[in-house]
Amino acid sequence: MNHPLFTIITVTWNARDVIGPTLRSVWEQTFADFEHLVMDGASTDGTTDAVLSHPGCDERLTLVSEPDKGLYDAMNKAIDLASGRYLIFLNAGDAFASADTLQRLADAAQGDPGVIYGQTQLVDADRRVVGMRHLTAPEHLDANSFKRGMLVCHQAFVARHDLVPHYNLSYRYSADYDWCIRVLKASPANAYVGPKPVISFLTDGLTDKHHRASLMERYRIMCRHYGTLPTIVRHISFIPRFVVTEVKKRLR
Repeated sequence: MNHPLFTIITVTWNARDVIGPTLRSVWEQTFADFEHLVMDGASTDGTTDAVLSHPGCDERLTLVSEPDKGLYDAMNKAIDLASGRYLIFLNAGDAFASADTLQRLADAAQGDPGVIYGQTQLVDADRRVVGMRHLTAPEHLDANSFKRGMLVCHQAFVARHDLVPHYNLSYRYSADYDWCIRVLKASPANAYVGPKPVISFLTDGLTDKHHRASLMERYRIMCRHYGTLPTIVRHISFIPRFVVTEVKKRLR
């Protein structure tokens, strides 16, 4: 049985208009030891045809199209199907930032870390880079790092398969935050790939569209993992960061 170094997991649902850049970024990678698992939620807009007909796709592509209970349910299905040593969740609309991204991640995997991670740049619907993500991935990362928020974008957080739990489906918008913390708690060591962006993140994704609900879930997750009182105190210190972020959004 083939066990590639990476399983790239792309969850789609009626994503025909945004899936192209994602697929292109996968199949242009210079590092070839990967499988690409596309978990489609029974799309009706031609998404599956767009995936199967994309130039460059080969036997490393597996497409599953069936009804699911949402994004995180589809991710759980993908975890069970994946055969790679490391899992990368690259959802429709997002993309690898450059053709050598997988090679950089593979180089970092030589030490068998639990998590490999890097920086994220933001792109708009026209694929123009609009800046870096407002939270910067630190050079040293552990479970306590996420007390300050989700410092590493989920797509730039590459987890070793044997450490990965299922996503908690009681969280509708921020199960990835809880999931990352649980992976970090299980990880013996983590590897940072440097300041060059790993991921181009499409800014109008699911979490952006439900920002307030996502923040409320993240607060609950912080209380669960780090304690209620410390989380309340920490959120007071978040106020200046929140104000700066909101001002930047309004100036775009």
